[in-house]
Parts: sequence; structure tokens; C-alpha cells
Amino acid sequence: MDTWSAPELPRLPGSGTQLRLYDTASRSVRPAAPADAGRIYVCGITPYDATHLGHAATMIAFDLINRAWRDNGHPVRYVQNVTDVDDPLLERAERDGIDWTALAERETELFRTDMATLRVLPPDHYVGAVESIPRIAELVGRLLAVDAAYRIDDGTGDVYFDVAAAKRFGYESNYDRETMLALSAERGGDPERPGKRDPLDPLLWRTARDGEPSWESELGAGRPGWHIECAVIALQQLGNRIDVQGGGNDLIFPHHEMSAAHAETLTEAWPFAEHYVHAGMIGWQGEKMSKSKGNLVLVSTLLARGEEPAAIRLSLLSGHYRDDREWTEQQLDTARERLAAWRAGVARPAGPDGAALVARLRERVADDLDTPGALAAVDDWCRDEGTDTAAPALVADAVDALLGIHL
Repeated sequence: MDTWSAPELPRLPGSGTQLRLYDTASRSVRPAAPADAGRIYVCGITPYDATHLGHAATMIAFDLINRAWRDNGHPVRYVQNVTDVDDPLLERAERDGIDWTALAERETELFRTDMATLRVLPPDHYVGAVESIPRIAELVGRLLAVDAAYRIDDGTGDVYFDVAAAKRFGYESNYDRETMLALSAERGGDPERPGKRDPLDPLLWRTARDGEPSWESELGAGRPGWHIECAVIALQQLGNRIDVQGGGNDLIFPHHEMSAAHAETLTEAWPFAEHYVHAGMIGWQGEKMSKSKGNLVLVSTLLARGEEPAAIRLSLLSGHYRDDREWTEQQLDTARERLAAWRAGVARPAGPDGAALVARLRERVADDLDTPGALAAVDDWCRDEGTDTAAPALVADAVDALLGIHL
């Protein structure tokens, strides 16, 4: 699957500050310093609707990790998936009377366009579930062979993963069983389905049903479950261990718990990710912004009404990535004012010490992506006077390289 075009990334003098990130599994902020290339897997969209600000905020958060690692001299191997076959996509296509593949292609292209417009660095590999089906079926077969998976005996032959096969199941989310059961029911699982070994066991392979797309495989005709999709794509593109598994905090359970369990059971390598990193939800009018609720503020809508991409990005950077937060038009107003002030600041013939500002920016971004602190640092620089004639150009490059804001 094609990715999107990459913005030019300025190179800054000196070296960056070692990145530290909050890890959901250990519940602590820890160094995120890859031994060689930084390997990051971010769970992408199910393309049944346009990119909303929750998507954008999440992708921008992981874009900051990508930029920080590159500023530190680390090569980055970045993989993102597209769940281009799944129940929500099929249901939306049926509702709208459109072919599901056409819907997926349309919304995936819009997402790519929005990401390029927001100056999000593209993944090295942008991989769809459909193109990964042969490998997914192969690895589900491997789980069946070692009794880590089983076919449910209800006439369907659907294949489920046995969570008892995952030796450390639960370590990623740290949730108790009651919470896991509730979230499984809420987020696409089927804990009440009869015949499963454990109500928490997730679907690996859904056998063919009339009126649904399916693919022939060694498992028989069918299509993959959600969690195994990400596990297989990550393993295939990045290897048995990765540095960051990323997504919104609604993926902590079951998605990231299950995908880690799948990967670790297949490889016997632990942990699957050195850091499980989760972005907060963006709310609108008191509720989480989501496709299912229909309370979306779309990136494309803001762009169509003439909002500048840099202002949209700045407005999302004004809150800390891990915080659940509310979107308001006031945030966009503030971002426009800030953008104008920054542009005026770098248009001056001289300013305060540019190297000091770069160091402060690096420090704030490295501290678990403290973007409010980073924005305040640039605000301070723009308000102050100075005689460093090289500073304006250097500050413009730093804001672009580290925050993705082109002035």
C-alpha cells in the first residue's frame, strides 16, 4: 500500500537529548533509546470515515517520537497498518450502499492527504490487512499447531486464541479481569460467545459467511481478526521485538494486550515492545470524539473552511499527548495567534540566543513529549529581544524539525 509524501526535515546543529517516554506496562517514564534503528509500530485507521482530530492528535504524537529519534541520530523504521477489512467498514459500506473496497480506498487516500498536509512523517511501510492475509493465516496455523489457538465447536469453525497460552497475559494493561471483560465487550470482543475456553479469548480467524468478503487459505476461506493483524504486520516488518507500540489509549485493552500476547506466543520473545505508548482521547462537546458516536471534527472540514494546517497542528500540540482533552474553537484561535507571533519572531533580523532555544526545545520534547512546555519556550523566545543574527533561521528550523511546524 502506498504511503504519503515526506516533508523536508531540517537538520539541526549538535545532538538531541535522550528521549524518555511513559510506558503503560511499567507505569513509568523510562528512557527510549534504541540500540540501533528505532522500531515503531503505530496502529492505523479502519477506513470507514474521514480523519478526525482524535486521529490527527495520535499520529502527531508519534510523529514527535520519530522526529526526536532522528534528531538524536537514530535511523527510524516506522510501520503503520490500515485495517482495510473489518466489521465497522463492512457495516458502513452496506449502510451507504457503496462497495466496501471503494470506501476503504477513498478514506485511506483522504487520510494520507490529511497526514501529508499536517506534515506527519510517513511510515516506511504502510501495510493493509488484506495484503497481509497469507502471512496472517500462516501464523494462525502455527498457533493452532501448538494449541495456543483452537476452533470453536459451534458449526462455524472460527479460530480463537487461548489467552492461557500467553505466559504474561495482562502485563501490558495491568487491568483486572473484571475491567478486561467489560472493555472486551465494549471494544469489539465477544466475551459472551458460547464455546470459548475463556471469555477473553480473541478471534484470530473468522470463517467465511454469506455476503461477507473472504479469502482462501490453509485455514479455509475466511478473514482475520483485528489483533492478529497488527501482531503479524509488526513481526514481519520489524522483527520479534520493537521499541514502541503506539496508538490511542482506547487500544490499551484489548488491542495492544492481545497483539502483544499473539506476538510473544509466536516468538517466545518478551516483551514485544520496550514501550507501550498511548495518546489521550480528544473530546467534543463533553464526549470522546469517535466515529461510532458521530461527533467528529474532521481535519478535512477544517482545511476546507480555510484553516491553516500549521494552526491545526499547533492547537493539538497545546495539550500533552497523554491527556484526554476537549477540543474547542478557542484552541484554534489561540493557535492562529501563536503562529502569527512565531512568524513575526523568526522574521526579525536578530533575536535571543538561538542555540539556547534549541536546547530548551530538545529538553522539553525529550521529557515525555512535553509539547506545552516546548510551545511556551518558543513563545518566550519570540517575546524577548536579542542580538543573535543567526537565531531566527535556527529557531525556524528547530520548530519545523522537532514540532513539525513550518513557519
